[in-house]
Amino acid sequence: MPKKVEFPFEKARRITPAEVMAAETAIKEQFGISYSRRGRPPKSETEKYQVVSIRLHPQVIAWAKAEAKKRGVGYQTIINEALLKLSV
Repeated sequence: MPKKVEFPFEKARRITPAEVMAAETAIKEQFGISYSRRGRPPKSETEKYQVVSIRLHPQVIAWAKAEAKKRGVGYQTIINEALLKLSV
């Protein structure tokens, strides 16, 4: 059986973003197919959270984890909601 010829990847080049856009446009015009963007949509500035590191009492963490388990959400969400209630 003859050996398969491998594609010469070392000779290949990457396509440019302009070529990607041209291909997507051509596919959309010819076949009516549009590609949806992958991943989560970006958050607005008011929705973004700030990364912080704080030390909390173990009882607070235990309470938050227990509440989170009951509600099926993350424990940091519980802590965030509790702090938001107090701040408003």
